[in-house]
Amino acid sequence: MSPESGTLCGSEVLDNPVWAALTGPHRGFAEFAPAGLAARYVLDASPFSALADPGDPRAWADLAALAGPGEEVWVTGLLTPPPGWETLATIPGVQLDGREVRAGAAPEAVPLGPADVPEMLELVELTRPGPFLDRTVELGTYLGIRHEGRLVAMAGERMRPEGWSEISAVCTRPDHRGRGLADRLIRAVAAEIRGRGDRPFLHAAASNTGAVRLYGSMGFTLRRSPLFLGLRTPRA
Repeated sequence: MSPESGTLCGSEVLDNPVWAALTGPHRGFAEFAPAGLAARYVLDASPFSALADPGDPRAWADLAALAGPGEEVWVTGLLTPPPGWETLATIPGVQLDGREVRAGAAPEAVPLGPADVPEMLELVELTRPGPFLDRTVELGTYLGIRHEGRLVAMAGERMRPEGWSEISAVCTRPDHRGRGLADRLIRAVAAEIRGRGDRPFLHAAASNTGAVRLYGSMGFTLRRSPLFLGLRTPRA
């Protein structure tokens, strides 16, 4: 069962962005739980799962049925898992609204696609911007900057709730930092998002103060402070 997406496209959909994406523009990447109260991205695209209503114990039971006993899942929001769930990681985050960001093209940026995934995975392994898997590149537009043929910086799109798109995988090789590459790529991805009538937003770990400071200087504003939780489903 896969429930129909709601019609809201104001910022309220960002309260539960993974669910809004999987029941909306990213439905083609969704796997739904038996009762349709939980869903997850296909596992080679994103590690994130979501609940229709995080306050509903039936949704948690549905997610456990989808993932299987003793399996790891990642969720985001202001969540308190019910008894029987094991918390593996708790990462305080920030969710930033990009409606005020000045978008613009980056002439040196090139589109990245499936053929570039090995290089993208190498860059992610070096810089650790967050989850990036074999099919993450399919979730939206990804742009990169090359120097002497080598991929040195990239940014792209991950979650896509109705009316919004999350800028993600922003990373630059350490030996090319301080040149404004991330700034230009973020603005270029924002231009792609606005070009189809959507609005940009992004998430970051609250502890990544350098990135949060950069985003603030670009015009991103704090909307809320969700948690990113790594959980293990009940074993029985």
